[in-house]
Amino acid sequence: MAETTTWNPETYAANARFVADLGQAVLQLLHPTASELILDLGCGDGALTEKISSSGAVVLGADSSIAQACAAKNRGLRVVIMDGQNPCFKPQFDAVFSNAALHWMKQPERVINGVWRCLKAGGRFVGELGGKGNVETIRLALHAALRRRGVNPLLVDPWYYPSAEEYSRLLTGSGFKVGYVELLPRPTKLPGDLRQWLETFAQPFSNAIAESARTDFLDEICQRSRLTLQDPEGNWTLDYVRLRFATCKD
Repeated sequence: MAETTTWNPETYAANARFVADLGQAVLQLLHPTASELILDLGCGDGALTEKISSSGAVVLGADSSIAQACAAKNRGLRVVIMDGQNPCFKPQFDAVFSNAALHWMKQPERVINGVWRCLKAGGRFVGELGGKGNVETIRLALHAALRRRGVNPLLVDPWYYPSAEEYSRLLTGSGFKVGYVELLPRPTKLPGDLRQWLETFAQPFSNAIAESARTDFLDEICQRSRLTLQDPEGNWTLDYVRLRFATCKD
């Protein structure tokens, strides 16, 4: 994941538990079975990895964040610390699963090619990531605020949100047979304030400016987004869009 993002498992659990909670649908698409060997790529704190393991499958979690990997290990899971853009395994997995992690990996061809190499013949690659238009209101506000401060947002934006057509082309280009790919709008109510979400997920934007200016920067983003994303009761709902897919290695 982005080098300028620091993942704190406790903060993540408080502000972003909905990420795993809303991952049940893609988990059903994986349909893990007993004795399968499955890689959870970008496992985070292991909340979904644990659910895959409960199916009887043998699961290995992988994440680039040491803190998140340790949190997953504390659940009793097998986890390795690894850059998801360079999964370095022999062809051994029956399936590779990923939820809400691939959009942090800005070299998708490397990710997909690496997944291909570590799957057995007939193995499955199933996942969900942010798709085209994901959190677009916030993203536009972040870009505009950085430009006003003389920073090129394209140099710090950590997110890769492809269309279904683009990602399908990448998958088939690596040899995968795409059985299903769909872009799914999913407005998502936050458990707390927008600022907490920004402090968890938008760190690369804040880190691009002086620390003394970050409070005003975040205040500006919240203020510009309030009319569109906050209801009269003070609840925030972000314009999430997910890209869900299921493929197999011929």
